Amino acid sequence: METLTFPDRSALETRQLDQLRALIGELLRGNPYYGKILRDSGLTGNISSLSEFSAKIPFSVKQQLVEDQRQNPPFGTNLTYPLERYVRFSQTSATTGKPMRWLDTPESWGWMLGNWRRVFEAAGVTNADRIYFAFSFGPFLGFWTAYESATTMGCLCIPGGGLSSPARLTAILENEVTVLCCTPTYAIRLAEVAAEEGIDLSGSKVRRIIVAGEPGGSIPGTRSRIESAWPGASVFDHHGMTEVGPVSYECPKQSGTLHIIEESYYAEVVDPESGQPVEPYGTGELVLTTLGRAAMPLLRYRTGDLVVLSPDSPCVCGSHELALPGGILARTDDMVVVRGVNIFPTAIEEVMRRCAGLGDYRVLIRQSRAMAELEIEVEPAADCADSKAMVDHLEHELRDVFAMRIPVTLVAQGSLPRFEMKAKRWMKV
Repeated sequence: METLTFPDRSALETRQLDQLRALIGELLRGNPYYGKILRDSGLTGNISSLSEFSAKIPFSVKQQLVEDQRQNPPFGTNLTYPLERYVRFSQTSATTGKPMRWLDTPESWGWMLGNWRRVFEAAGVTNADRIYFAFSFGPFLGFWTAYESATTMGCLCIPGGGLSSPARLTAILENEVTVLCCTPTYAIRLAEVAAEEGIDLSGSKVRRIIVAGEPGGSIPGTRSRIESAWPGASVFDHHGMTEVGPVSYECPKQSGTLHIIEESYYAEVVDPESGQPVEPYGTGELVLTTLGRAAMPLLRYRTGDLVVLSPDSPCVCGSHELALPGGILARTDDMVVVRGVNIFPTAIEEVMRRCAGLGDYRVLIRQSRAMAELEIEVEPAADCADSKAMVDHLEHELRDVFAMRIPVTLVAQGSLPRFEMKAKRWMKV
């Protein structure tokens, strides 16, 4: 996919409308799932505007697509072409229910590689870089597209699937890796293992850590924790989903702000309750239409990701693409109401990660008389000089931020689970 430069929002939206018209025509010809939705909505490939599309097409939600695959196993009816044209299989990680299977043709896979190229270019990656992928290479999309996109750029790509954390650290150092791709949690975990194994990261050549898979890269406390653990490296955030592909890249001029790759996605931000567009600088749910993944598309897909809508165009970096200050704030289904206060995991993460002496943590959600209560278990880091002082400090910080007491319990070092991919730190008990 050739990267295009748009002089203003109008030119970008014209490009989106052209792509949307072509996509609708393709789906009307061959996609049973969306063909029916389009015909029922009275839309053809001659739609007049993006706003007409938003007004007439209903939202797509994960549960509908899961049910379609259940009734029409194994892949459902959201396929635009004969099955023999598909060459790639992916599956969602099932963190919020039954996994969805997702298929790609060579063309739709190539579209995703082009999106990852945008991410790499924004991160300053060149063909001189050696990129390490600390990723299991399982059935969910993960860094598969990143790996293949980097090979097309001429980068030396080193897979880390199936290796232990010490073995991955050895590979990173011995091969003089310059770019590390992993989750924010795993970047912290690798540094923790390095300390346990007596591995000195000060000699690492890693200059850029590209993180994805969970919120964290745009959280100041998490970013600071990673960068202090990896001397000389800077964090670069990105997000995507198996069913939509690589969606965003971090603004080169504003850390913690993500830009949607709007050449590839028609993006909307809506109120999670009403479904209406949010006002400028309002918080809402990100809704995406995949403009170039015609083989197995999504129209107005409710991602479940909460973001802040910034209407500023152009951005200070010069881009006219939608900017999301703070990145992905949370998932709509992750919010917990405790004594009338809305608490998001990212807010807890920020408090925890900026605490010196903390190794890792876990949040326990207890239901008491139809009310949720939180308790946080914490591990001291190996260099923690005073565990009790750390616990007291955290309880004080949590009280200041959330205006309530959240008990913090000290647990033995190494007793909490560790994660390579998406961390599961919030547990209902």
